[in-house]
Amino acid sequence: MPHVDPIAREDLPHLEEWFQLIESVMGFVPSSLNTMAHVPGLVEGFQALATAVIANPIIDGELKNLVSHVASRAAGGRYCQAHAGATAAHQGTDPAKTAAVWEFETSDLFTDAERAALRLAFHSGANAATAADFAACREHFNEQEIVSIVAVCAMFGYLNRWNDTMATAHEDEPAAFADATLAPLGWDAEKHR
Repeated sequence: MPHVDPIAREDLPHLEEWFQLIESVMGFVPSSLNTMAHVPGLVEGFQALATAVIANPIIDGELKNLVSHVASRAAGGRYCQAHAGATAAHQGTDPAKTAAVWEFETSDLFTDAERAALRLAFHSGANAATAADFAACREHFNEQEIVSIVAVCAMFGYLNRWNDTMATAHEDEPAAFADATLAPLGWDAEKHR
């Protein structure tokens, strides 16, 4: 149960266009935005950050979803793990790949470039990224792409902190994804029910 009740969508008409865009990309609107709406301008500020980080074409959407999932896992962000997985599924990522993301180092489903990016994401989620992580990324990505990967990790750092602190309730789609895909791996989102 959330610690702060989200504001109902119908009570936020000034955000409806943004909510529709998010729904088209993710398949749902994160209820965390409805909680952020308690502070005037916070959703709009987050919207600007999220647009710069997620809507840019610097790295592809599948890699962004996988990076956000792995960074969230490292940070212990259950809410965002479910969101990243559900969004990846909505956008057409192979469900087997999403399910195997926790074994990215050994799974044949991942390229060396993806492994480097996901290793950086995992270490960044725990504030433990090293020069070696960046060196491995430089074998596959340019500076702009590396900064984009870190931007995804940093944005999800904020979201992980926000949603775990607020105990934000999962929406139907991420909850179903988590129950079907993550629960068999030992994942538990009781806090977000």
